[in-house]
Amino acid sequence: MIWMRIAAVAAIGLGAVACQQSRADTSDAATAVVQPAPDAQVAVADAAATDTIVVYKTPSCGCCKNWVEHIKENGYAVVVHDLDDLKKVKLDAGVSPALESCHTAIVRGYTIEGHVPADVIRKLLAEKPGVRGLAVPGMPMGSPGMEGVMKQAYKVLAFDAAGKTTVYAER
Repeated sequence: MIWMRIAAVAAIGLGAVACQQSRADTSDAATAVVQPAPDAQVAVADAAATDTIVVYKTPSCGCCKNWVEHIKENGYAVVVHDLDDLKKVKLDAGVSPALESCHTAIVRGYTIEGHVPADVIRKLLAEKPGVRGLAVPGMPMGSPGMEGVMKQAYKVLAFDAAGKTTVYAER
């Protein structure tokens, strides 16, 4: 089983070994995608230097698909994992219920929750602040993936491991 995990990490270069399992597998391993197995640390360390964003979403979410397209259009490589239940992914990624949106992503060890604009992600990766990640709670109209006739002002929040938030950007 360990060699299969190492092969899966090498194949996608991201440490999301559990996503190689069948979606019908409802064990914790099927959704424990944020923390790689200890034997995969070297491959994950090599992959951490890339700008590949791993996205976890439900199969039927149209705005998530639109956000993924926004991310791709802004130069990121994207690996998408469609899961029926994102609770474990969000918990493992440190996303509190107050920060939740429809999809969760991981890039260079940072959690990206919801419709965070690509340029704000780029800023996060350049500045490397000591935060767990960024979140756009809910699904504000006008955010990437939620474009439409109206546009709401919204805040991109930085959050730490303790759940403390600060405003990182405003749109």
